Amino acid sequence: MRFVPRLRSIQARYTTTATALLLIVLIAVSASSDLAIRYRIQDDAFNDAERVASQWSAAVRNGNMPSLIPTSTGVNLIQLVDARGKVLGASREAWGKPPLSVIRPPADDRFQRLTDGCLILMAIRVSPTADAPVVYAGIEEPSILRKHRLEYFFAGSALILLIFAAWMTWAVVGRTLRPVAAIRERMSEITVSDLSLRVPMPPGEDEFALLASTANQTLARLQEAVEQQRQFASTTSHELRNPIAGLRTQLEEALLYPDDVDSRETIQGALSATGRLEAIVNDLLLLARLRVADPAARELVDIGKLVEEEAEAQTNGVPVYVHASSGVWVCGSQIQLIRVVGNLLSNARRHADVSVRISVESVDGQAVVAVVDDGAGIAPADRERVFERFTRLDDGRRRDSGGSGLGLAISRDIVRSHYGTLRIEDSPRGARFVLRLPLMDAERTVPPSPQETSPQETPPREASPQHTLPQDASPPGASVEDRGVQPL
Repeated sequence: MRFVPRLRSIQARYTTTATALLLIVLIAVSASSDLAIRYRIQDDAFNDAERVASQWSAAVRNGNMPSLIPTSTGVNLIQLVDARGKVLGASREAWGKPPLSVIRPPADDRFQRLTDGCLILMAIRVSPTADAPVVYAGIEEPSILRKHRLEYFFAGSALILLIFAAWMTWAVVGRTLRPVAAIRERMSEITVSDLSLRVPMPPGEDEFALLASTANQTLARLQEAVEQQRQFASTTSHELRNPIAGLRTQLEEALLYPDDVDSRETIQGALSATGRLEAIVNDLLLLARLRVADPAARELVDIGKLVEEEAEAQTNGVPVYVHASSGVWVCGSQIQLIRVVGNLLSNARRHADVSVRISVESVDGQAVVAVVDDGAGIAPADRERVFERFTRLDDGRRRDSGGSGLGLAISRDIVRSHYGTLRIEDSPRGARFVLRLPLMDAERTVPPSPQETSPQETPPREASPQHTLPQDASPPGASVEDRGVQPL
């Protein structure tokens, strides 16, 4: 059961905590100070009284004790009292008064400190004999020690200090949290319809400034993502509308003019439009799975062997010349990597004039796959834009109007999910797509089974007849260094 209600405000929690800690400290300091001051005052008074009492005790033993005892120090209460309690001599302040105390020191402890009422006394037995008189010397207790005045002083001082500290803590914490309130107020004004607002930046470089900066950066990324999502939705609608409109037109024409329309041609056109729609939807589904980090089964993949097999599988179009180093292993999804290589090869074939060259090598702990065509190339301003969804340059539309415009976007997302990079780099002619993936050690990580043939022992593949070149020839547009590579 909770007896203390939970404080929801950080300002209230900090103020309460600071006040409670200060209260504990003040109690300890006040108590120790009170005891120290009280002990110091009483100890000084006892020492002075002991000195005076010792002086007159010696005078009594010498027989020089006057009846009116003079005083010359702060100790103004002096009495000489016999064993029967009769005052034999006294100072002016103690004259005519009863004995200062009824307590007589014992014979074996002649010196005794006494606090009798409001008096601080030193009692000294003149001699150990039974009827020896006692000299009392002392002062009245200082007013600061009476009626708990010292305790009240410390309690009042502590209370004032506690109230001041609580107010200061409340004000300082409130001022410190003021930027948070401003950030919260601005964040409540931001809606999905208007993400252009930013939270105010507090002065300085403290944690709140970093919080505001991070919030603004997050809002900027969110705004960019929402704008991209809206653009993507608009572009997707446009891309889907064209084949749907064409399909609808063909079907309406066949329905309105059944005698004038070739049904076989109409069905083929409808199937073509449906195929384009299916390709777009499949690509969108793959993009969605990649964006939510849908994990695919990972395995060791010989990227050089994969490139050779994919290049051999694509027999249509311009020839592809492969130079792949053996034993270049990466960890990833073989199906997804085949999709990447296939997209890059298809894109290069689409834009190449005569041939496509692809190389695989290991450089600085990375597997590097370079796909180069000898086409018109890509302008530097468009090298990042081509990786955006549904982006197709004019040359691509002219050469192939059936593409979805999602191949390169899918390829980059797949590569990123494999902790790699895919970018376009400079090339003397055409476009040069460079894929980089982290290199894996096949022997140390997952060695091939004994039944499998090691990559170094893989027999060379026979080249496709349409890609075979004479030994002393090189593909058009290739450099001298490309001679001797294995053609497919």
